[in-house]
Formats: sequence, C-alpha cells, structure tokens
Amino acid sequence: MKPRKPPRIPTPAYLEKAALHYLERYAASAEGVRRVLMRKVDRAAREGLADRAQGAADVAALVEKLVARKLIDDARFAEGRALSLARRGLPRGRIGQRLKIKGVATEALDKAFAALDEAGATDRAAAWLFAKRKRLGPFCADPALRAQRRLKHLGAMARAGFDGELARRIVDAQTGDDNDA
Repeated sequence: MKPRKPPRIPTPAYLEKAALHYLERYAASAEGVRRVLMRKVDRAAREGLADRAQGAADVAALVEKLVARKLIDDARFAEGRALSLARRGLPRGRIGQRLKIKGVATEALDKAFAALDEAGATDRAAAWLFAKRKRLGPFCADPALRAQRRLKHLGAMARAGFDGELARRIVDAQTGDDNDA
C-alpha cells in the first residue's frame, strides 16, 4: 500500500482552488463546502502544518465570499436536490432530513418545498414511484408470492418514510395504474 501524501498547507489561495474544484464537480450547500474545506484544514492541523483556528477563519471568509459571488446558493441547491429526491420516490419528510444533513437552512427548505408544490410532487405520487422502483405491491415481479411478501413490502415503505395508511393502500392496490388507491 502506498503511503499517503502529506497534506498541503491550507493557504487561502489553496482553499479557494479546492473549493472551486469541488463546486465544479458537485452541487453543494455552503455548509457542505465548509465541511470539505475544514477536513483539509483539520488534516493539515493534525500534521502540524496549520493552525486550526486560523484555517477555520479562512474557510468562513471564503464561504462568505463564494456565497456573495453566487457560486454557492443554498436555496437553488435545496430546490434541485429536493426535486431530484422526489423523482426517486422519497417522501417530503425524508427529503427534509436529507437536506438538513447537508446543512441547508430552514428558509431554503421552505423554498424547496414550495418548488415541490409547484412541480406537483406529493407523498402519494412519491409512494407510487417508490413502489414501482422497488417492485412492491402491484409491481411485484412474482404475483403468486405477493401475499407472502406483503409485510416485507410494507416494511420497505415504512423504512422509506411513508406513513402506514398510505403504504397499505399502495401495497394492497390491485394494479399498478390504480393511482386513486
């Protein structure tokens, strides 16, 4: 196994280059960029190459600068991520959890949920998408085993964050196009 390269000294110029490189590759919230840069600072501080307090101040100033230059926009990030997760079939509660983990503020969450409302993304529609993607209920690959797997299907829906009544209606629906269930 190759030995790991020593960390670079986290100068403001290096941190800015690292942040811009990260933003070229990934959509991120301000908190997400701060976490990435702080990992670099922490690694350099553990090796004795930097002062953590000074690095934290440099990171905070850089994140503010990137927000001011509109290179980081939490509301836009949250909106795009929320729509993406809704297309995957996740309920609003789970979408909110994921965005909070990413460090999105409450105001940006509200804008993201407003965008979901405009797009017509409801928990019911997400439940149908989730069931279809995971082949649950009426989308079960083997209809003969559907009754035996009912509890497993309900468990999968519950773990995904759907409430019990909605999960039962989806899993017990007769056909996959029965969206009124």
